[in-house]
Amino acid sequence: MLPTQIPAAVRSRLRGLRLTTRRDAGGAGLGQHASRSRGAGLEFAQYRAYEPGDDLRRIDWKLYARSDRHFVREAERDSPLELWILIDATASMRQADLARPDYAKFDAARLLAACAIEIALRQGDGFGIATFGGSPPCLLAPGAGARQRDRCLIELARVQAAGQWPAAGPAREAAARIASHALVLLLSDFFDAAALELARRLAAAGREVLTLQILAADERDFPFRGGRRFL
Repeated sequence: MLPTQIPAAVRSRLRGLRLTTRRDAGGAGLGQHASRSRGAGLEFAQYRAYEPGDDLRRIDWKLYARSDRHFVREAERDSPLELWILIDATASMRQADLARPDYAKFDAARLLAACAIEIALRQGDGFGIATFGGSPPCLLAPGAGARQRDRCLIELARVQAAGQWPAAGPAREAAARIASHALVLLLSDFFDAAALELARRLAAAGREVLTLQILAADERDFPFRGGRRFL
């Protein structure tokens, strides 16, 4: 099974999950997330005076009959979410459990990324990915639809965890591409302080950041006795 292939049992559980944001989505287009944008939509927001160029279909003619003035109905417009998935692909993510040596933390990160992409696809949201460390590097700007999903999964399947967290340049480049209204999901073991620093920098810049620490069972439980040397 490919590391980005979602097992049937997991896929069935995704149907009850949604990606949401604490803030207004603010993206262009129509979606399932609350937005401060006004325009054509389903949820009434306010009336405003008609202006030349407004769509005549949005004029409230019943209100015109009572007031002899033209008013346009404005609605809350639901917007699509823009999801950025940032994945730690450094050498420490190659660690696997002793009980399952063929399944590394990086495999778990790629599967989690595939699940988030599947939910975003179902909601009509945009999604992009970036890896830090690893080979080859991967950076795909957000897009929507099944073809974007396939591109993301193909690129993620090619990446192998290796090396260290990159210098400030690549991280700064990826951060600069993330729109202010985007939702960021950062998947890492956070053994490198630079990963946590990236999350802090994005949050300080106004992005909504979700972090998920991925650990092997041995790292979590530390079931070791006696003297050990870790390289």
